[in-house]
Amino acid sequence: MDERITTLEQNGPPPQAVGVLYPGEVMHARLKPFGHRFTYRVFSLLVDIDRLAELDRMTWLLRVNRPGLASFHESDHVETPGETLRAFADRQLTEAGVKKSPARVLLLAYPRIFGYVFNPISVYFCYDDNDALIALIYAVRNTFGGRHIYVSPIRPGDLGPAGVRQTQAKLFHVSPFIGMDTRYHFRILPPGRMVRLRIHETEDGAPLLSATFIGAARPLATPDLGACLIRFPLMTLKIILGIHWEALKLWLKGARFRPSPETPKDAEPQADVPLGT
Repeated sequence: MDERITTLEQNGPPPQAVGVLYPGEVMHARLKPFGHRFTYRVFSLLVDIDRLAELDRMTWLLRVNRPGLASFHESDHVETPGETLRAFADRQLTEAGVKKSPARVLLLAYPRIFGYVFNPISVYFCYDDNDALIALIYAVRNTFGGRHIYVSPIRPGDLGPAGVRQTQAKLFHVSPFIGMDTRYHFRILPPGRMVRLRIHETEDGAPLLSATFIGAARPLATPDLGACLIRFPLMTLKIILGIHWEALKLWLKGARFRPSPETPKDAEPQADVPLGT
């Protein structure tokens, strides 16, 4: 993995392929009231949501909307039964005030492996006709079965040489050891030769948590997907088990439990406009 890629120019344009693999590493670092850090090797799948029929023909190891060794299901991401991913994304953007429908939407998420997946965060990259990024959709899940959608249009100042910088107030309970009075700071290098997601969480302006995924592009072909499945055969199960294992270690270190607040109406899954940078 070439971590020397630090700019949009070095990273190149968004992939034109219907699907791309991004094997890489997830890192979480809790910064207070004590340090706690862990890393996991994973792989993510980048999908052009308008070309799922083509995706289904790329390799026999990946199936779309049907069972397979690895599979991608629209139902894992939409809110209404039978809704398409494009309809879901367009609706979220419209509700957030994005008037122009994107020409392309690329979704970065984990696939199902042996029929199971848990996506702590899925990211939709929305592009115009010139492959310029116009919005990001962050779909965040917790282990209690909830989900919240943050929609962040690209505003003046959000996009710089190093990628996207956006800030969002936390509106959805995720960790049982972190309260709600925090902010997310997204630092995103959109998919190209690499993809990088960095989320810094702050409390009263002070760093609290940092989470990063860095992946390097590989073609979605049978040899490459096969290699990922051999290296990470139970990845999606490991993700959910790892979340609970790390939570146990935090609790044993003395982390204070924060019960899930009652979800207010304005924090139901919906689009949210970012509050500035």
